Amino acid sequence: MERVWYKHYEPGVPPTLNYPQTPLFSLLDNSAAEHPDRAAIVFGAVAHKLPGQPLLDTAMSFQDLRDAVNRFANALVQMGVKKGDRVAIYLPNSPQFAIAYYGVLKVGGVIAPVNPIYTPRELEFILQDSGAETIVALSQFYPKLQEVRGKTKLRNVIVANIKEYFPPILKMLFTLAMEKKEGHRVELAAGDHWFQDVLKNQSTVPPQVDVKPDDDAVLLYTGGTTGLPKAAQLSHGNLMANAVQLRAWIPWAQKAREGFLTALPMFHSYAMTTCLNEAMYLAGTLILIPNPRDLEHILKSIEKHKPSFFPGVPTLYTAINNNPATKQYDLKSVRACISGAAGLPVEVAKSFGEITGAKLVEGYGLSEASPVVTANPVFGENRIGTIGLPMPDTDVKLFDVESGTQEVSTGQPGELCVKGPQVMKGYWNKPEETAKTLREGWLHTGDVAVMDADGYFRIVDRLKEMIISGGYNIYPREIEEVLYQHPAVLEAAAIGVPDSYRGESAKAFVVLKPGQQATADELIAFCKENLAPYKVPRSLEFRETLPKTVIGKILRRELVAQEKAKAAEAAGKK
Repeated sequence: MERVWYKHYEPGVPPTLNYPQTPLFSLLDNSAAEHPDRAAIVFGAVAHKLPGQPLLDTAMSFQDLRDAVNRFANALVQMGVKKGDRVAIYLPNSPQFAIAYYGVLKVGGVIAPVNPIYTPRELEFILQDSGAETIVALSQFYPKLQEVRGKTKLRNVIVANIKEYFPPILKMLFTLAMEKKEGHRVELAAGDHWFQDVLKNQSTVPPQVDVKPDDDAVLLYTGGTTGLPKAAQLSHGNLMANAVQLRAWIPWAQKAREGFLTALPMFHSYAMTTCLNEAMYLAGTLILIPNPRDLEHILKSIEKHKPSFFPGVPTLYTAINNNPATKQYDLKSVRACISGAAGLPVEVAKSFGEITGAKLVEGYGLSEASPVVTANPVFGENRIGTIGLPMPDTDVKLFDVESGTQEVSTGQPGELCVKGPQVMKGYWNKPEETAKTLREGWLHTGDVAVMDADGYFRIVDRLKEMIISGGYNIYPREIEEVLYQHPAVLEAAAIGVPDSYRGESAKAFVVLKPGQQATADELIAFCKENLAPYKVPRSLEFRETLPKTVIGKILRRELVAQEKAKAAEAAGKK
């Protein structure tokens, strides 16, 4: 297969790479050995109880982080955690997350990250499906954990308080004003452990466990559009490969200089690779934001700590673009922003670049690929509206959406399929699902894309979210791109709804910018000017907000479910 994309790589990016045959935690160990005193983590919060609302945070060095990781690993061994055992991490962005993450890996354990906003039912499912016997949880989440633990195999519960690594003034403020009110102050059941107690009196010499690149490292639960979540089974080698690929993609980045603004949650594959593992690889500083919707914390952290990298999602960049306070902050340190998890509207990318001066490029990935598959060159040829070029050592083909076996020609839509060292081993305990998704060595993503003559790819939509109206295929993203061009539109989403004549028709949902006004007729007329007639939404609904995942990805499937519920209710009243 001719890889036409190589000729468009940024200078200094090689088409193939050498991958260290070492466990993932060696990223931290190597950086701690070379740069022991450099800040590995910065953590804190905006002190809203103080005049002027200062940003109060403190740093943890690479040596201190490595020592804490080794102490935690030894504590796990003492608790009976063995190689291959699953350990759930139920934490927001915090030093405790990084300590637990690499500590579990050092004993050969397999991490099962849990979304902090999960309900007890969702938490129970992950604990049961993974078979986790140990969990590291935030004190605020402890009551939810207590609701379900009797239905799980849990025998070790380690509880962390968010304030443990706060600077002294912030810790005092939090204890006095916030801890009890927000549910962080809890009484532990007999036999459960506080995080700091677990670290006490443990050796900083790591346990001797033979961990190999092909050993499981993380079970990443993917939401999916239907049914129960599936866990992508990622090895140390998968995650290491993706970190190395990203490092090669940014040849101008310098070891022990870069800062990573980490507003995306590290339990998700996106931030786990582009922030946590990549920062450890580069001896960069993780600037942790526990709440990705706290724009004040984000803006003040950029101005104070001057990070180079700011991975994000379109809704986050949109929020910064439209925040009146943004212009008050110096954001010029940010050199590169890679947007993922959802399509990046052209207008959002342009506006963000004009406001900040940063290079904002779109990439593409999925949990099953650790997750990064493609990205636009940051300082090379960035083609706005595309997801860029495949990573080194990554092959991408487009297969026809009907049979999934015939490769389509250049410029034609097809299902995006991937091969590369970052592709998962399979789905945890789901051989049939694995066989459906991994076929003849190709990861079938379920995303529909087109490739141009130069090897740049453009996602046109999800196979399962494509609207079929009167025999025509309509891709929701195309409608959304047009709506984002209207000056009054802040956010937009399009879905298919039942239509007695056409089978389905498009419906749009819109959130207007603060202070802006527009009518449904006006926006539909705007679509008519920019879309073929069959693509124009037949109806449009205004919303205050749109449903989103914890990382800010707009959930079209939730809108579909809401429409079905309304239709069922209306039918019941007839």
